[in-house]
Amino acid sequence: MELRSCILPEGKFIYSVHTPSYGVANLRENDYIHALGVFTGGETHDNRMNFPAGEVDVPCGGTVFEVPNLFPFRGATFINKVWADENAVDPSRIRLPDPPEISLQDEIDALANETGASGGAADRFWRRLPEPLALALGQTSTDSRDLVRLAESICEFVHDPDTGAPVGMRFFKDEKGRVRARISRRHLFEVLANNPYLPEAYRQIMVLRPGAQGDSAIVGEWKSPDGKSHVFEYLRSNSYIPWGHYAANIADDAVRYRIEDLTEDDMTGMRHLYYQRTFVRIAEDLELPRVPRRKAIAPADLERLRLEICGELTDARRRGKLAFNRTLWGWNFGFDFSPTGYRLHGSHQQVHQQYAMIPSSVDPAGAADPAVYPYACGDRIETFVDAYRAQTGACFFDALVRAVQSNERMDGAWDRPSDLVVYSDENVLLFVPKAQTSQWELNLVPLSPVGNIVEADRRVRRSLDFAILTAVRALSGLGARMITSIECSKRLDSPDTGQRLLYCFLPRLPESPGSFSEAQHRWISGHYPEDFAAACRRQVER
Repeated sequence: MELRSCILPEGKFIYSVHTPSYGVANLRENDYIHALGVFTGGETHDNRMNFPAGEVDVPCGGTVFEVPNLFPFRGATFINKVWADENAVDPSRIRLPDPPEISLQDEIDALANETGASGGAADRFWRRLPEPLALALGQTSTDSRDLVRLAESICEFVHDPDTGAPVGMRFFKDEKGRVRARISRRHLFEVLANNPYLPEAYRQIMVLRPGAQGDSAIVGEWKSPDGKSHVFEYLRSNSYIPWGHYAANIADDAVRYRIEDLTEDDMTGMRHLYYQRTFVRIAEDLELPRVPRRKAIAPADLERLRLEICGELTDARRRGKLAFNRTLWGWNFGFDFSPTGYRLHGSHQQVHQQYAMIPSSVDPAGAADPAVYPYACGDRIETFVDAYRAQTGACFFDALVRAVQSNERMDGAWDRPSDLVVYSDENVLLFVPKAQTSQWELNLVPLSPVGNIVEADRRVRRSLDFAILTAVRALSGLGARMITSIECSKRLDSPDTGQRLLYCFLPRLPESPGSFSEAQHRWISGHYPEDFAAACRRQVER
């Protein structure tokens, strides 16, 4: 097959096995032998093993599996057999350790008791703590006293005169008339506001309360019947996404910093706002009756609106009215900031999801062509599935589902788990892709030919919502603290191509920073996908 994909038309996986053995010409001219130290018994240890006298023979360089990604534009995954075999013996090893408890204040108190140092000296220490050390402590400390000390050293708070509790911040207007909080160290402020061990009274004032982070309009809201789940929809008009984007934020009266705290109602609320905003914007393009303002659309009414849109989109002339023909949805969970100033993930931990719509076309700049088509990741999948069908005669996503459901292990160990499925119901399939990116990737697809959320009926949407929650719960249960989730969807005005919705869940792991390999879409993995699926299923069962 000319197209690079691990999916064969008959619904099987294909991959390569590298078993290299080779010789290397020794072109070094000199030896540089030095002592490196001594063994316990006093024998000298030197570096002569680094300076062989003749040719270097590598009888077996180690077996490596090369698995093409589902899509050629996402490269390939390379699985080192030695590493993967170690994890296959016990898949429960595939997890990250819990972060340790850290308290600098305990160490200061202990030192003060030993030396008799005054409280004034401790105050001066906190104020003079260098930025890299402050960032590291703000990110990792589990002691609220540390975090309050740091917050008080960089922010000007308003305190209740009777209790001393923080009740607000002091503000000023900059040279452009914009309202700004009085904060001396912005990076440290972000780190502290994202540490759940900082008392909530401080986090509410610093970032959680509507208006604390700016004047973005709240244009939607969802509440669960019992009132325990509450989501606001913010408009980000100053967006890096043209035409603005929306953020469904868990509200300040339903704080969620951990995936373990996230409920099914929370997920339903965030996703309902996504569906609602998308359907309303499409309805406006199609000049359907105006949706009532200043109220949420009930689920049953939203489904009726979706069906009306679907009916309109069967007419090619009506499809041509769509100014926005693709959806954009994503979720950055988690936050981290290195002491050297590198932001390691793009979001704050108070849970929120972002979404927008992408224009059908825009006017070009400096070109003769009458239109330019804005980028959407789903378009690349459309191009691929069209080429796949033309070359093989098969529907790619049908073959993918068959391959996942009939998977066999690549190491030939038939006594070990071979299932790639993490969770499924009658509507969706959550699975580990044979070629993972970011090592712990999960994928989610509908089992029926649903290409975008407009084609997803209420039952499918409910299944998608629960499977998304299941995916992040499984990854968080294994220790993932930063997870990026994306949706790749079919154009709303696309003919039936067999393209389906695809969700990718991409954790960022501590020892996978992204380097030249990843920049070339060569993804390195140390486990078999079947063993990672087994580890995820354990979390789902929990």
